[in-house]
Amino acid sequence: MATSTSWAQDVITCDLCNKPTQQFCDSCQVSLCSDCVSKHTEAFKSMSHEIAPFLDRKTKLILPACQEHSGQRCEVNCKECNTPICLKCIVSGTHKGHDVEELTETHEKKIRNIKSDTEEIQAKLIPKYQKEDVEIGKKISKTKSKIDDLGKKSRKLRKLWHEEVDNIFDKIDSLSQSLIEKNLNALQEYHNKIRDLISEMNTTVKQNEKLFNSNKLSEVNEYQSKLNEYQDFPEYVYLELPSLRSNIDQGKELIIKIGGYRATLKQMSPPTLSADVSRLTTGIGKLMDQFSVIATIPTKCKPLYDVSCVGGTEAWIVGLNAIITRIDIHGTVRDTVNSTCQYGPGGISVTIGRELIYSDYNSRTVNIVRDGKSETLITTPQDWKPWRLSCTRSRDILVHVHKGSGPQTKNNIIRYQVQNQKQEIIKDRQGNPIFKDGFQSLLMSENNNGDVCVSDGNANTVVVVKKTGRVRFRYDGTPARNEKSFDPRGIVTDALSQIIVSDYNNNCLHILDQNGQFLRCVYGCGLEKPRGLSVDSEGKLWVGLFDTGEIKVIKYLEQ
Repeated sequence: MATSTSWAQDVITCDLCNKPTQQFCDSCQVSLCSDCVSKHTEAFKSMSHEIAPFLDRKTKLILPACQEHSGQRCEVNCKECNTPICLKCIVSGTHKGHDVEELTETHEKKIRNIKSDTEEIQAKLIPKYQKEDVEIGKKISKTKSKIDDLGKKSRKLRKLWHEEVDNIFDKIDSLSQSLIEKNLNALQEYHNKIRDLISEMNTTVKQNEKLFNSNKLSEVNEYQSKLNEYQDFPEYVYLELPSLRSNIDQGKELIIKIGGYRATLKQMSPPTLSADVSRLTTGIGKLMDQFSVIATIPTKCKPLYDVSCVGGTEAWIVGLNAIITRIDIHGTVRDTVNSTCQYGPGGISVTIGRELIYSDYNSRTVNIVRDGKSETLITTPQDWKPWRLSCTRSRDILVHVHKGSGPQTKNNIIRYQVQNQKQEIIKDRQGNPIFKDGFQSLLMSENNNGDVCVSDGNANTVVVVKKTGRVRFRYDGTPARNEKSFDPRGIVTDALSQIIVSDYNNNCLHILDQNGQFLRCVYGCGLEKPRGLSVDSEGKLWVGLFDTGEIKVIKYLEQ
């Protein structure tokens, strides 16, 4: 019960209005002012009310009103029905004969249960959960640490494996180069000696021819024969050409495991070729030791931008003007097409069905030539203008599109299936641009394994992207060790899934396998400023030279 002092200090208001309380209903446990006493008793007149001065109030349980008998308070709890009931319910109601107990006793039991539950929660359960919370936090921290360690170990292994392979092949390349130079020097010395002797013998022949008609006895008598000297042929130089051998058995595997994942690297396994390129591989084995130029085709396209083969003996070519020309391996013009372009197509390509397609920069279209007439095949998205093209073996069309100008030009590759946009190759999984901004075009070729191989002249890099859009690897020309910077232009893939790139600065071709392993650089063959590349259906390489407009047709695969 509140004291008079506390009541004086804290004014308690009536539960029915805001006036200070003066009375208290012990039956209903309600505070009342003098004016509201009658209102309260009138509102609940069917029930008895014990009204007392507030200071004499008694705190007790508030018994609920009976739901079946109006004006009656429930005093007991029916054990069978677990519900509060009044005395009338016991005598004549629905609970007649049921076992009951006083509500105060039920209340006390419930309070004891609540206290017991509360004590157990506070004393046992909360500390247990708090302990588990700490343990889980430690496990999370430990797991994150292990994941980080796993990533570090994986990166370290990746680096070690790459370094080991690079070191081995650096040594092999160095040794090969040393042996090759040694052999070449010996051959060159032998060659020089033969040439010197030829020159000397030619001089001797001329001198002897003068002696045939000489009437000077002294000159004839002074003649000394060199026949025996010349008959003693210089000793031939036997070369010690290097050969690369390995004792790795066919099918032997390198293995790495993590959890349920197991990766194997099958050594010496030949590349798997798709069915639609099998006809190209018939009789084709590997790269030739010496490439041979089987034709040099002069053209009127100066500069020469693009070459796209048709069958085994012809190719479409294009330069700065609007005319696209088809020539054969002998240089004969077989056909011409007047494109819709003002200054010349941005790129050309040939479909599986041998139909010519070309891009029109200004109209934002890719056009196909049928019966000598141009039809719009694709219209690129707003602000994106088409440039280079590549028809794939899967019958898709890869289109290099760009927007903007100068160094800030944005570059993108769109894959089209017929006229429908199927894929954009523009960003990696981290959201970073795959290709560098700039005005140089992207040249493309799809490999047999579905990789899109791209020559990015803005980054001086070859980028190879999986079908899913993930970047597999980049090649910057470093293994070739050329003096000038790598300047990739044309790019093509062949029946063996090899990637061939023209290096404009170094007048050569770079050849990689499908996994980016550098195979060799091709010098010579008259490749001055090579740009356009294409492989015909017989496996010959057609290389367009930018300045002269010539095309070199090269045999580079063994039969």
